Parts: sequence; structure tokens; C-alpha cells
Amino acid sequence: MFNDIGPLELVTLIVLAVLVFGPDKLPKVIQDVTRTIRKIREFSESAKSDIREELGPEFKDFEFEDLNPKTFIRKQLDNEDLGLKEIRNGFDLKKEMAEVTDAVHSRDSDASSASSAGSSGGRIDMTKKPETPGPDDRPPFDADAT
Repeated sequence: MFNDIGPLELVTLIVLAVLVFGPDKLPKVIQDVTRTIRKIREFSESAKSDIREELGPEFKDFEFEDLNPKTFIRKQLDNEDLGLKEIRNGFDLKKEMAEVTDAVHSRDSDASSASSAGSSGGRIDMTKKPETPGPDDRPPFDADAT
């Protein structure tokens, strides 16, 4: 409940409570606060049990913590029915990249042997070069640039 309160902050709260309520009234205030927290917990548990009774037996394994989106997604991803662990374990990125690299290199050697057998006698230049516009050609109109 108080995971983010450090020891120095706790001591500061205790000293502040003693200064505000005084040493005489502090035990009664602590009892009232603990009694209120206990009542809130009892009310919460009774509300949860009422909701479970109203939902029926098909929701007997329903947990209210599953309504938190992070918990729900984590639980669904850990579900074995989806088979995500097998997919995750069966996928080897290095192997896939090696296969792609081998395929590219084999095509490259096939293409170079085929092009050398052709009439051009050299490699095909695949780089995109800008076309030089003619003297009467207008530049393309770009409505977003104006």
C-alpha cells in the first residue's frame, strides 16, 4: 500500500501527526483511521461478493484485478491457447536474415551472369537519376508548396 513512501517520509508523517493532533489524541485518531479503513475493506469485499453472486457460476474465476488493462493484456499474452510462445520461440531473426542475404546474393550472381550473356555486356545501373527538363518544360505544380 505504501510502496513509494521511504523511511524518512514516514518519520516526517509521524512527527507531523504528533504536532497536529498532540500526543494525547494521537492514539484515538489512529484507532479511528484503522477502524475506517477496516470498514472500507469490508464494504469492498461485500460488494465484490455481491457482484460475483449476480454474475453467476460461469464467472466464478473472474478477478477484479483483470479489469486493469495492463493486467488483462499480460494475462492474455501468457495464455497458451494463442500459441504465441511457440511462435516467439520458433522465430530466429539471425537465421531469417541469413536466408534473405543468401537469396539476394544468389539472385545477384544469377542476374550478373544473365546480363553478361546479353548484348549490354555490363551491369544495369539501377540508381535513380534526375531527369533534366527541356527548355519549354514547366516544373510540376505542387499545391502544398505555394
